[in-house]
Amino acid sequence: MVGALTVGGSTAAYSGAGVAGAAPSPVSQASTSTRGVTKTSINVVFPVVNLNSLQGRLGFAEDAEYGEQVKAIKLFVNHINTTGGINGRKINAIISMFDPTDEQSMRSLCKDWTQGSPAAFAVLDGLGAWTGADQLCVAQEGKTPFIGQWTGVSTYTQAGSPYLWWTGPDDSALLQALVDWGKSKGTLSPKVKVGVIAGDQAPDQTALTKYLLPDLKAIGVTPVVETLAENISETSTTDSQAPLIIEKLQAAGVKSVIPLVTFNAFTPVLAAETAQKYFPTLLLSDYDSSIESSLGLLPVPYEKALDGQEGVTTETLGGVDDPRPQAAGGYDPGVRSCWTIWHKAYPEIPKGNMNDDIEEQGPVQGWCQEIRLFDQAATAAGKNLNRRTFVTAMSKITNFPGGYSPILTYGPTKFAGPTQYQVVRLHNNVPPSAQCRLPIGKLPPQGRCWTTVETWKPLPKVS
Repeated sequence: MVGALTVGGSTAAYSGAGVAGAAPSPVSQASTSTRGVTKTSINVVFPVVNLNSLQGRLGFAEDAEYGEQVKAIKLFVNHINTTGGINGRKINAIISMFDPTDEQSMRSLCKDWTQGSPAAFAVLDGLGAWTGADQLCVAQEGKTPFIGQWTGVSTYTQAGSPYLWWTGPDDSALLQALVDWGKSKGTLSPKVKVGVIAGDQAPDQTALTKYLLPDLKAIGVTPVVETLAENISETSTTDSQAPLIIEKLQAAGVKSVIPLVTFNAFTPVLAAETAQKYFPTLLLSDYDSSIESSLGLLPVPYEKALDGQEGVTTETLGGVDDPRPQAAGGYDPGVRSCWTIWHKAYPEIPKGNMNDDIEEQGPVQGWCQEIRLFDQAATAAGKNLNRRTFVTAMSKITNFPGGYSPILTYGPTKFAGPTQYQVVRLHNNVPPSAQCRLPIGKLPPQGRCWTTVETWKPLPKVS
């Protein structure tokens, strides 16, 4: 998902998540534990990636966003605490830095939160960096409410139910929407040679075998499937496999490719396409943020591989730091509300072009959305706050004004919030044209943007 730093997926075993069709546990059977709750406080964990730990492995320089994330968490938590708290209780924010490439350390942190100290009532992940089996460590094993941006297919929420809740889309529905759109466009059909590049980690293999392949089979498509190493510890293997996979797809006459790989594996694929001058149609999506990552990789060095490519997304994709209301071409209501709090604390910097308006898909908005969602559910749970009353309240939230997605709606068996998707096209705006002009004053056009091809449609229902 957007903002997510997924660096290879989790390889840890997870009970039940590999069994398609497993019935989710009802909210009525949730634990009534009040662990992490006192008469005056609620312990909530906020995992934040330590990007400094990834220097040299992913090419990050300095963790510039860490300070902004901590600032955002503290601001929005403090806003709740100073305006009455949650039914008289204040959120005790436990900000925990972690290395997403160190599974042993992440599991240790999970066990501390759910069994040891600090005793967590809930874990919130605003940017989607706590992923896969590590989510299930919290929700399934620890029976602790988890709200996060990273998503997978339905088997994850079924396994983590009723404690695992996503602010991103259920990838089962997203992949079905991708196939439906590809079929309508003609890029997916029995007459077109289709390829799938899937990561070798558990989330991508489950998505491939349990969902995407059956969806493609239903429209008469049998794709060429290639598997790519994607764990960050296997960078050299990924780099050597990617050119060979592209050679095979080109030799097989593949015209359309669906990527099911994390960002660190996607870039070697694009590099191989560029080197071999082979540019198939890519069917991009929110799956592992391929549509958003692609926009970030324009214009260089992958212009020919990405310019004009299209995909499906549940995100607003505004990317516009425009504090005006939605009706005036600016923020959606959820983003506008978060901006109001942020801007009051960090007003526009005078005597210059810089300001502290928030990115519609940025880290400040991500944390604001997660914290506000937790606040609404915990407040609705009432004075008797425990795990069961909390997840019951989560299951009743509808039409919540989101940020990354316009609205979020949940239900007793609906654990992912987004309800609709749109189709967008990547556009490299060189030479500059009004197509990528921001709706703010007289600012020049952006160097790249995404444009809407098909407006919002309901996401398919996941059976």
